[in-house]
Amino acid sequence: MELTCSRCHQTVQEGSCYCPVCGLPQFVYSAENATGQGQPDRWSQAVRDAGSIDWRPGLRLALSVAVPAGLVCSLLSPVNVLALLVMTATSAWVVGLYMRSQRPAWITIGAGARLGLVTGILAGWTAVAASGVGLFAARYWFHSGKIFDNFWETMINQQLVQEWTSMGVDTQTIAQAKDLMLAPQGRAAGVLCALGFLVTALLVFSVAGGALGARFLGRRRRPEI
Repeated sequence: MELTCSRCHQTVQEGSCYCPVCGLPQFVYSAENATGQGQPDRWSQAVRDAGSIDWRPGLRLALSVAVPAGLVCSLLSPVNVLALLVMTATSAWVVGLYMRSQRPAWITIGAGARLGLVTGILAGWTAVAASGVGLFAARYWFHSGKIFDNFWETMINQQLVQEWTSMGVDTQTIAQAKDLMLAPQGRAAGVLCALGFLVTALLVFSVAGGALGARFLGRRRRPEI
């Protein structure tokens, strides 16, 4: 007799413990056990839905790993160029650590992506906070704001002005845009845009890392079906 999953209605092989698509535990009824002592031994312990997440340990793991990763990914970090790779590996690591404490010891790709999203949010907040504190300290505590000002002015005067000129923008418009971007408000807007781009990229790669972690790290723990 063909068995189907009660959630996604996909075919489940006879004797399988879990749905091969959504991971829902499949309860098995045997006529031999109808008058016996109840369920088979393999159901003697509670199992969870592999498509759901126990958020208490999940958040604890995500927080413990995402905060250091956020510091590494901040704008002023010396290894900031590796931020996206670090974020992908961090989310996959969180998913791997989470699966070790679960039964069954694997989760679906969707659940891994959700855990990766939470990890990315925590890491993004940490990266923004660390970047803001670092920039404030560099300008007002260590009096090295001139370094950032020179970098910004060089980028505006050389790179952007040349691009605008090659695009045929008139001189008056270029001058107005240049004055606006070199003003304090323009510098602040530039920093906010950079932080927004950083957080968005971290979230995207974090979700991808969580999904990949659930797909590949859980393969050897997935029950045979």
